[in-house]
Amino acid sequence: MSKKLIRFDWAIKRLLRNKANFVVLEGFLSELLFDNIKIEQIIESESNQYYADEKYNRVDILTQNSKKELIIIEIQSTYEIDYFHRMAYGVSKSISENLKLGQRFSEIKKVISINIVYFDLGQGEDYIYKGVTDFKGLHQNDLLGLSEKHKQSFLKENISDIFPEYYLLKVNQFNDIAKDTLDEWIYFLKNSEVKDSFKAKGLKEANEVLDIMRLQVEDRYGYNRYLDSLHLKASELFSLQTEEEFRIREEGKIEEKINIAKNLIKKGFDNQTIMEITNLEIQIIENLRSQLE
Repeated sequence: MSKKLIRFDWAIKRLLRNKANFVVLEGFLSELLFDNIKIEQIIESESNQYYADEKYNRVDILTQNSKKELIIIEIQSTYEIDYFHRMAYGVSKSISENLKLGQRFSEIKKVISINIVYFDLGQGEDYIYKGVTDFKGLHQNDLLGLSEKHKQSFLKENISDIFPEYYLLKVNQFNDIAKDTLDEWIYFLKNSEVKDSFKAKGLKEANEVLDIMRLQVEDRYGYNRYLDSLHLKASELFSLQTEEEFRIREEGKIEEKINIAKNLIKKGFDNQTIMEITNLEIQIIENLRSQLE
């Protein structure tokens, strides 16, 4: 019997930063990256601070694993049309902030950007996308590779191993049918539930650590406020969409009335009659008449 758990986007900034709970994040990253990930530390820097006006719709956590790779985990609940640009910005900032003065460029750390979004982003039928950087020949259509000297110097096999790696999880696009352990994590991210049959790394621990009933009174109050804020954001978005749709409909009605008025003018109807038929103001009708004469 599954139980409702704390949402991952709230837990990641309150509970999962605790070293004792790293096992949950490690499980998620291990399943997503198909590797045995161990988190070495949570890196606190300007890039993963949140401000009062954005703390309810954005989470940004920067971790470093045992391979000294930087892993950004960012969650976005509400629609952002320029989210792709923000992904690029976050990676660029992490690279520059973590290259110390005087270090060689070869010491730049590999960055893995993991983005969990709860809105439709881009066009595509899948719910998990991965992006890497490759260099493809314009004439030979071949992939540029590292020389043996490069491989030995940088301990990398491919050029893409040097450049940032992006993962995009479009959670709401998942159909709730978990076919493997990674799907089990996606199910949890979407529904905040862990089924008894799930075997994915970290989910057993998540089922315990993220139990709402285990929250302290103060944390429970903060979590409920967070949930309220999500409802408010959803209502604000719905209101804006509704108002825009209403505006478009009204503009369409006015345009239709104007076309009727033009036809009536051409047929010789007087302004008073046209006003009674269309409910347009006399001034508008007079302007239309002057344009048609």
